[in-house]
Amino acid sequence: MRTLGVVLAWLIGASIASAQQMPFAPDPTGEWLVEKKIARIKIADCDGKMWGVVNWEATPGVDRKNPDPNLRNRPTLGMPILLGMVQSKPNQWDGQIYNSEDGHTYSADIKLLNPDTLRVEGCFLGFLCGGENWTRVPPESPPDNAHAPPPKNSPPPKPTQARPGQPNSRNTAANPPQPEPDDVCLRLVGTPGFTH
Repeated sequence: MRTLGVVLAWLIGASIASAQQMPFAPDPTGEWLVEKKIARIKIADCDGKMWGVVNWEATPGVDRKNPDPNLRNRPTLGMPILLGMVQSKPNQWDGQIYNSEDGHTYSADIKLLNPDTLRVEGCFLGFLCGGENWTRVPPESPPDNAHAPPPKNSPPPKPTQARPGQPNSRNTAANPPQPEPDDVCLRLVGTPGFTH
């Protein structure tokens, strides 16, 4: 009986340790590889809404089928595709998704099936629906042949020298450094209600 107790204690301890190593992601923020492995989408929480932009693509492209002729030459890299997703249920966010392959914007939802699988589903006209599973990309996992924007962590600018009698505005206590917002949200500045 004592041996059975030791084995059960070991199993319980191993289960707890395993659960602590793989915490469930509370939201879909991060980078995701699409099912066809042709692009990575970076998702960020921008003021309570989930937005996703193309952060890497196997082959650079342009938004040729955009309904707005002025946007048909814009690169797909950096383009928003998950638009204003709002949490509707635990592990589910509803909003819109833009598909550059046909130039349509669809009603969509994203669901975390587990910490590393995101189900993306969209419907056109309320009944033509489809979806796919995206896989979470581990941090610091560069893709092969990456076509991505320049790294956001470029070296900081050198402090300017203050003239005698003038404070150096970059280094005063009155102007402490501010945390940088996520680069996805920065790409969306100036595009409230972003439409395709």
